[in-house]
Amino acid sequence: MAPSAQAPANTLQVLHWWTSASERKAADLLAARMADEGLAWKDAAIPGGAGIGAGKVLKGRVLAGDAPQVTQIIGASVAEWAELGLLLDIDGVASAGDWNGFLFPTVQKLIQHRGHVVAAPLGIHRVNTLYYNRALFARLKLAPPRTWAEFEAAARKLRAAGVAPLAQSSESWQVAALFENLVLAESGPEFYRELLVKRSPAAAADRRTAEALVRLRIVKDLIGREMEERPWPEVVRQFARGEAGMMIMGDWAKPELAERGMALDEDYGCAAAPGTARYHLYSVDTLTMFAGANRHRPAQEKMARVLVSPSVQADFNALKGAVPVRRDADPARMDGCARASWTIFAQGAAVQAPSLVHRMASDEASRDAIIAEVHRYFLDDRATPAEAQRRLGALFRLFNLRSQGAPGA
Repeated sequence: MAPSAQAPANTLQVLHWWTSASERKAADLLAARMADEGLAWKDAAIPGGAGIGAGKVLKGRVLAGDAPQVTQIIGASVAEWAELGLLLDIDGVASAGDWNGFLFPTVQKLIQHRGHVVAAPLGIHRVNTLYYNRALFARLKLAPPRTWAEFEAAARKLRAAGVAPLAQSSESWQVAALFENLVLAESGPEFYRELLVKRSPAAAADRRTAEALVRLRIVKDLIGREMEERPWPEVVRQFARGEAGMMIMGDWAKPELAERGMALDEDYGCAAAPGTARYHLYSVDTLTMFAGANRHRPAQEKMARVLVSPSVQADFNALKGAVPVRRDADPARMDGCARASWTIFAQGAAVQAPSLVHRMASDEASRDAIIAEVHRYFLDDRATPAEAQRRLGALFRLFNLRSQGAPGA
């Protein structure tokens, strides 16, 4: 018998990728709340930004017949695992708790597959977040940039003062996260979806995609030699040390900055990434329950119920930097950065853009291929935007052919 299958019925092994200092605190809070409910959270944290390492470990464990009872699976990946029949439906929990009554519609869609609820939502992250060092900006008489033209001007002033303009890693998913911010700024959510959700070859060839690629190269040139391939907590540390004037990263950086002794609105400011103030580039954290031993089902269902409770939603997301998935959350309990995120997201699908990098926009294989192409262009200064557009267009045509040949397509 697989080791995890022998666990007591009230013990649930939870596989996730919350491994930074602040993320650990958020996970520990969940474990404590589960203990209050008589549930034992057996931690299985896998390091690796954007869940890349955790995804590989999960696949290996499932193939070995040793799936955890609970695992962090997000976005389009939820449907992929559900299609294999591996996820427990928690329709009874959702119905009894009236999840439809308080969840944002976008969140409701993310956690359903073929009419069944197969994930418990935890929080909503805003990926299009700009951080700026308030002391540096005051000394150089800079205002938070609202447009990319203002960003470039601020970056040049920072560089002239001997400060790196932007804390940024050359790691592939972090480069792609910067690119999706640029696409949103250049085009808005409607075109963003054409390019990164529908994966339209015509969108790949569009001038707006070219403009985003040009801008990506400009940002790289402005950053200069300070950029290396580093995990995201290292990028946060660079910003916290005052070695960079700005940082564009999801709001999960906020609690990590607190770990470094930086206070919001005192040491640093938070705003929307340039050109995206009216939009919400989102990622939604979810936990799924793996089907298997029925004796674990009552504990899995209890965990799902507790995860969406108002108190857990408020406390977990305050530690995680995200905002609750509940429409009835209290904005007064949020900091200014979180309040702006929650308020914009609440405006609905017209202002929302699903993060490609964080699996909200496409299946895993398509996501990985697009990220690789963007990264290839970013690293090779000889590659032109037109070449990158052609390669993306070819990828999209291949994706379309595959989807047309898929069963039920």
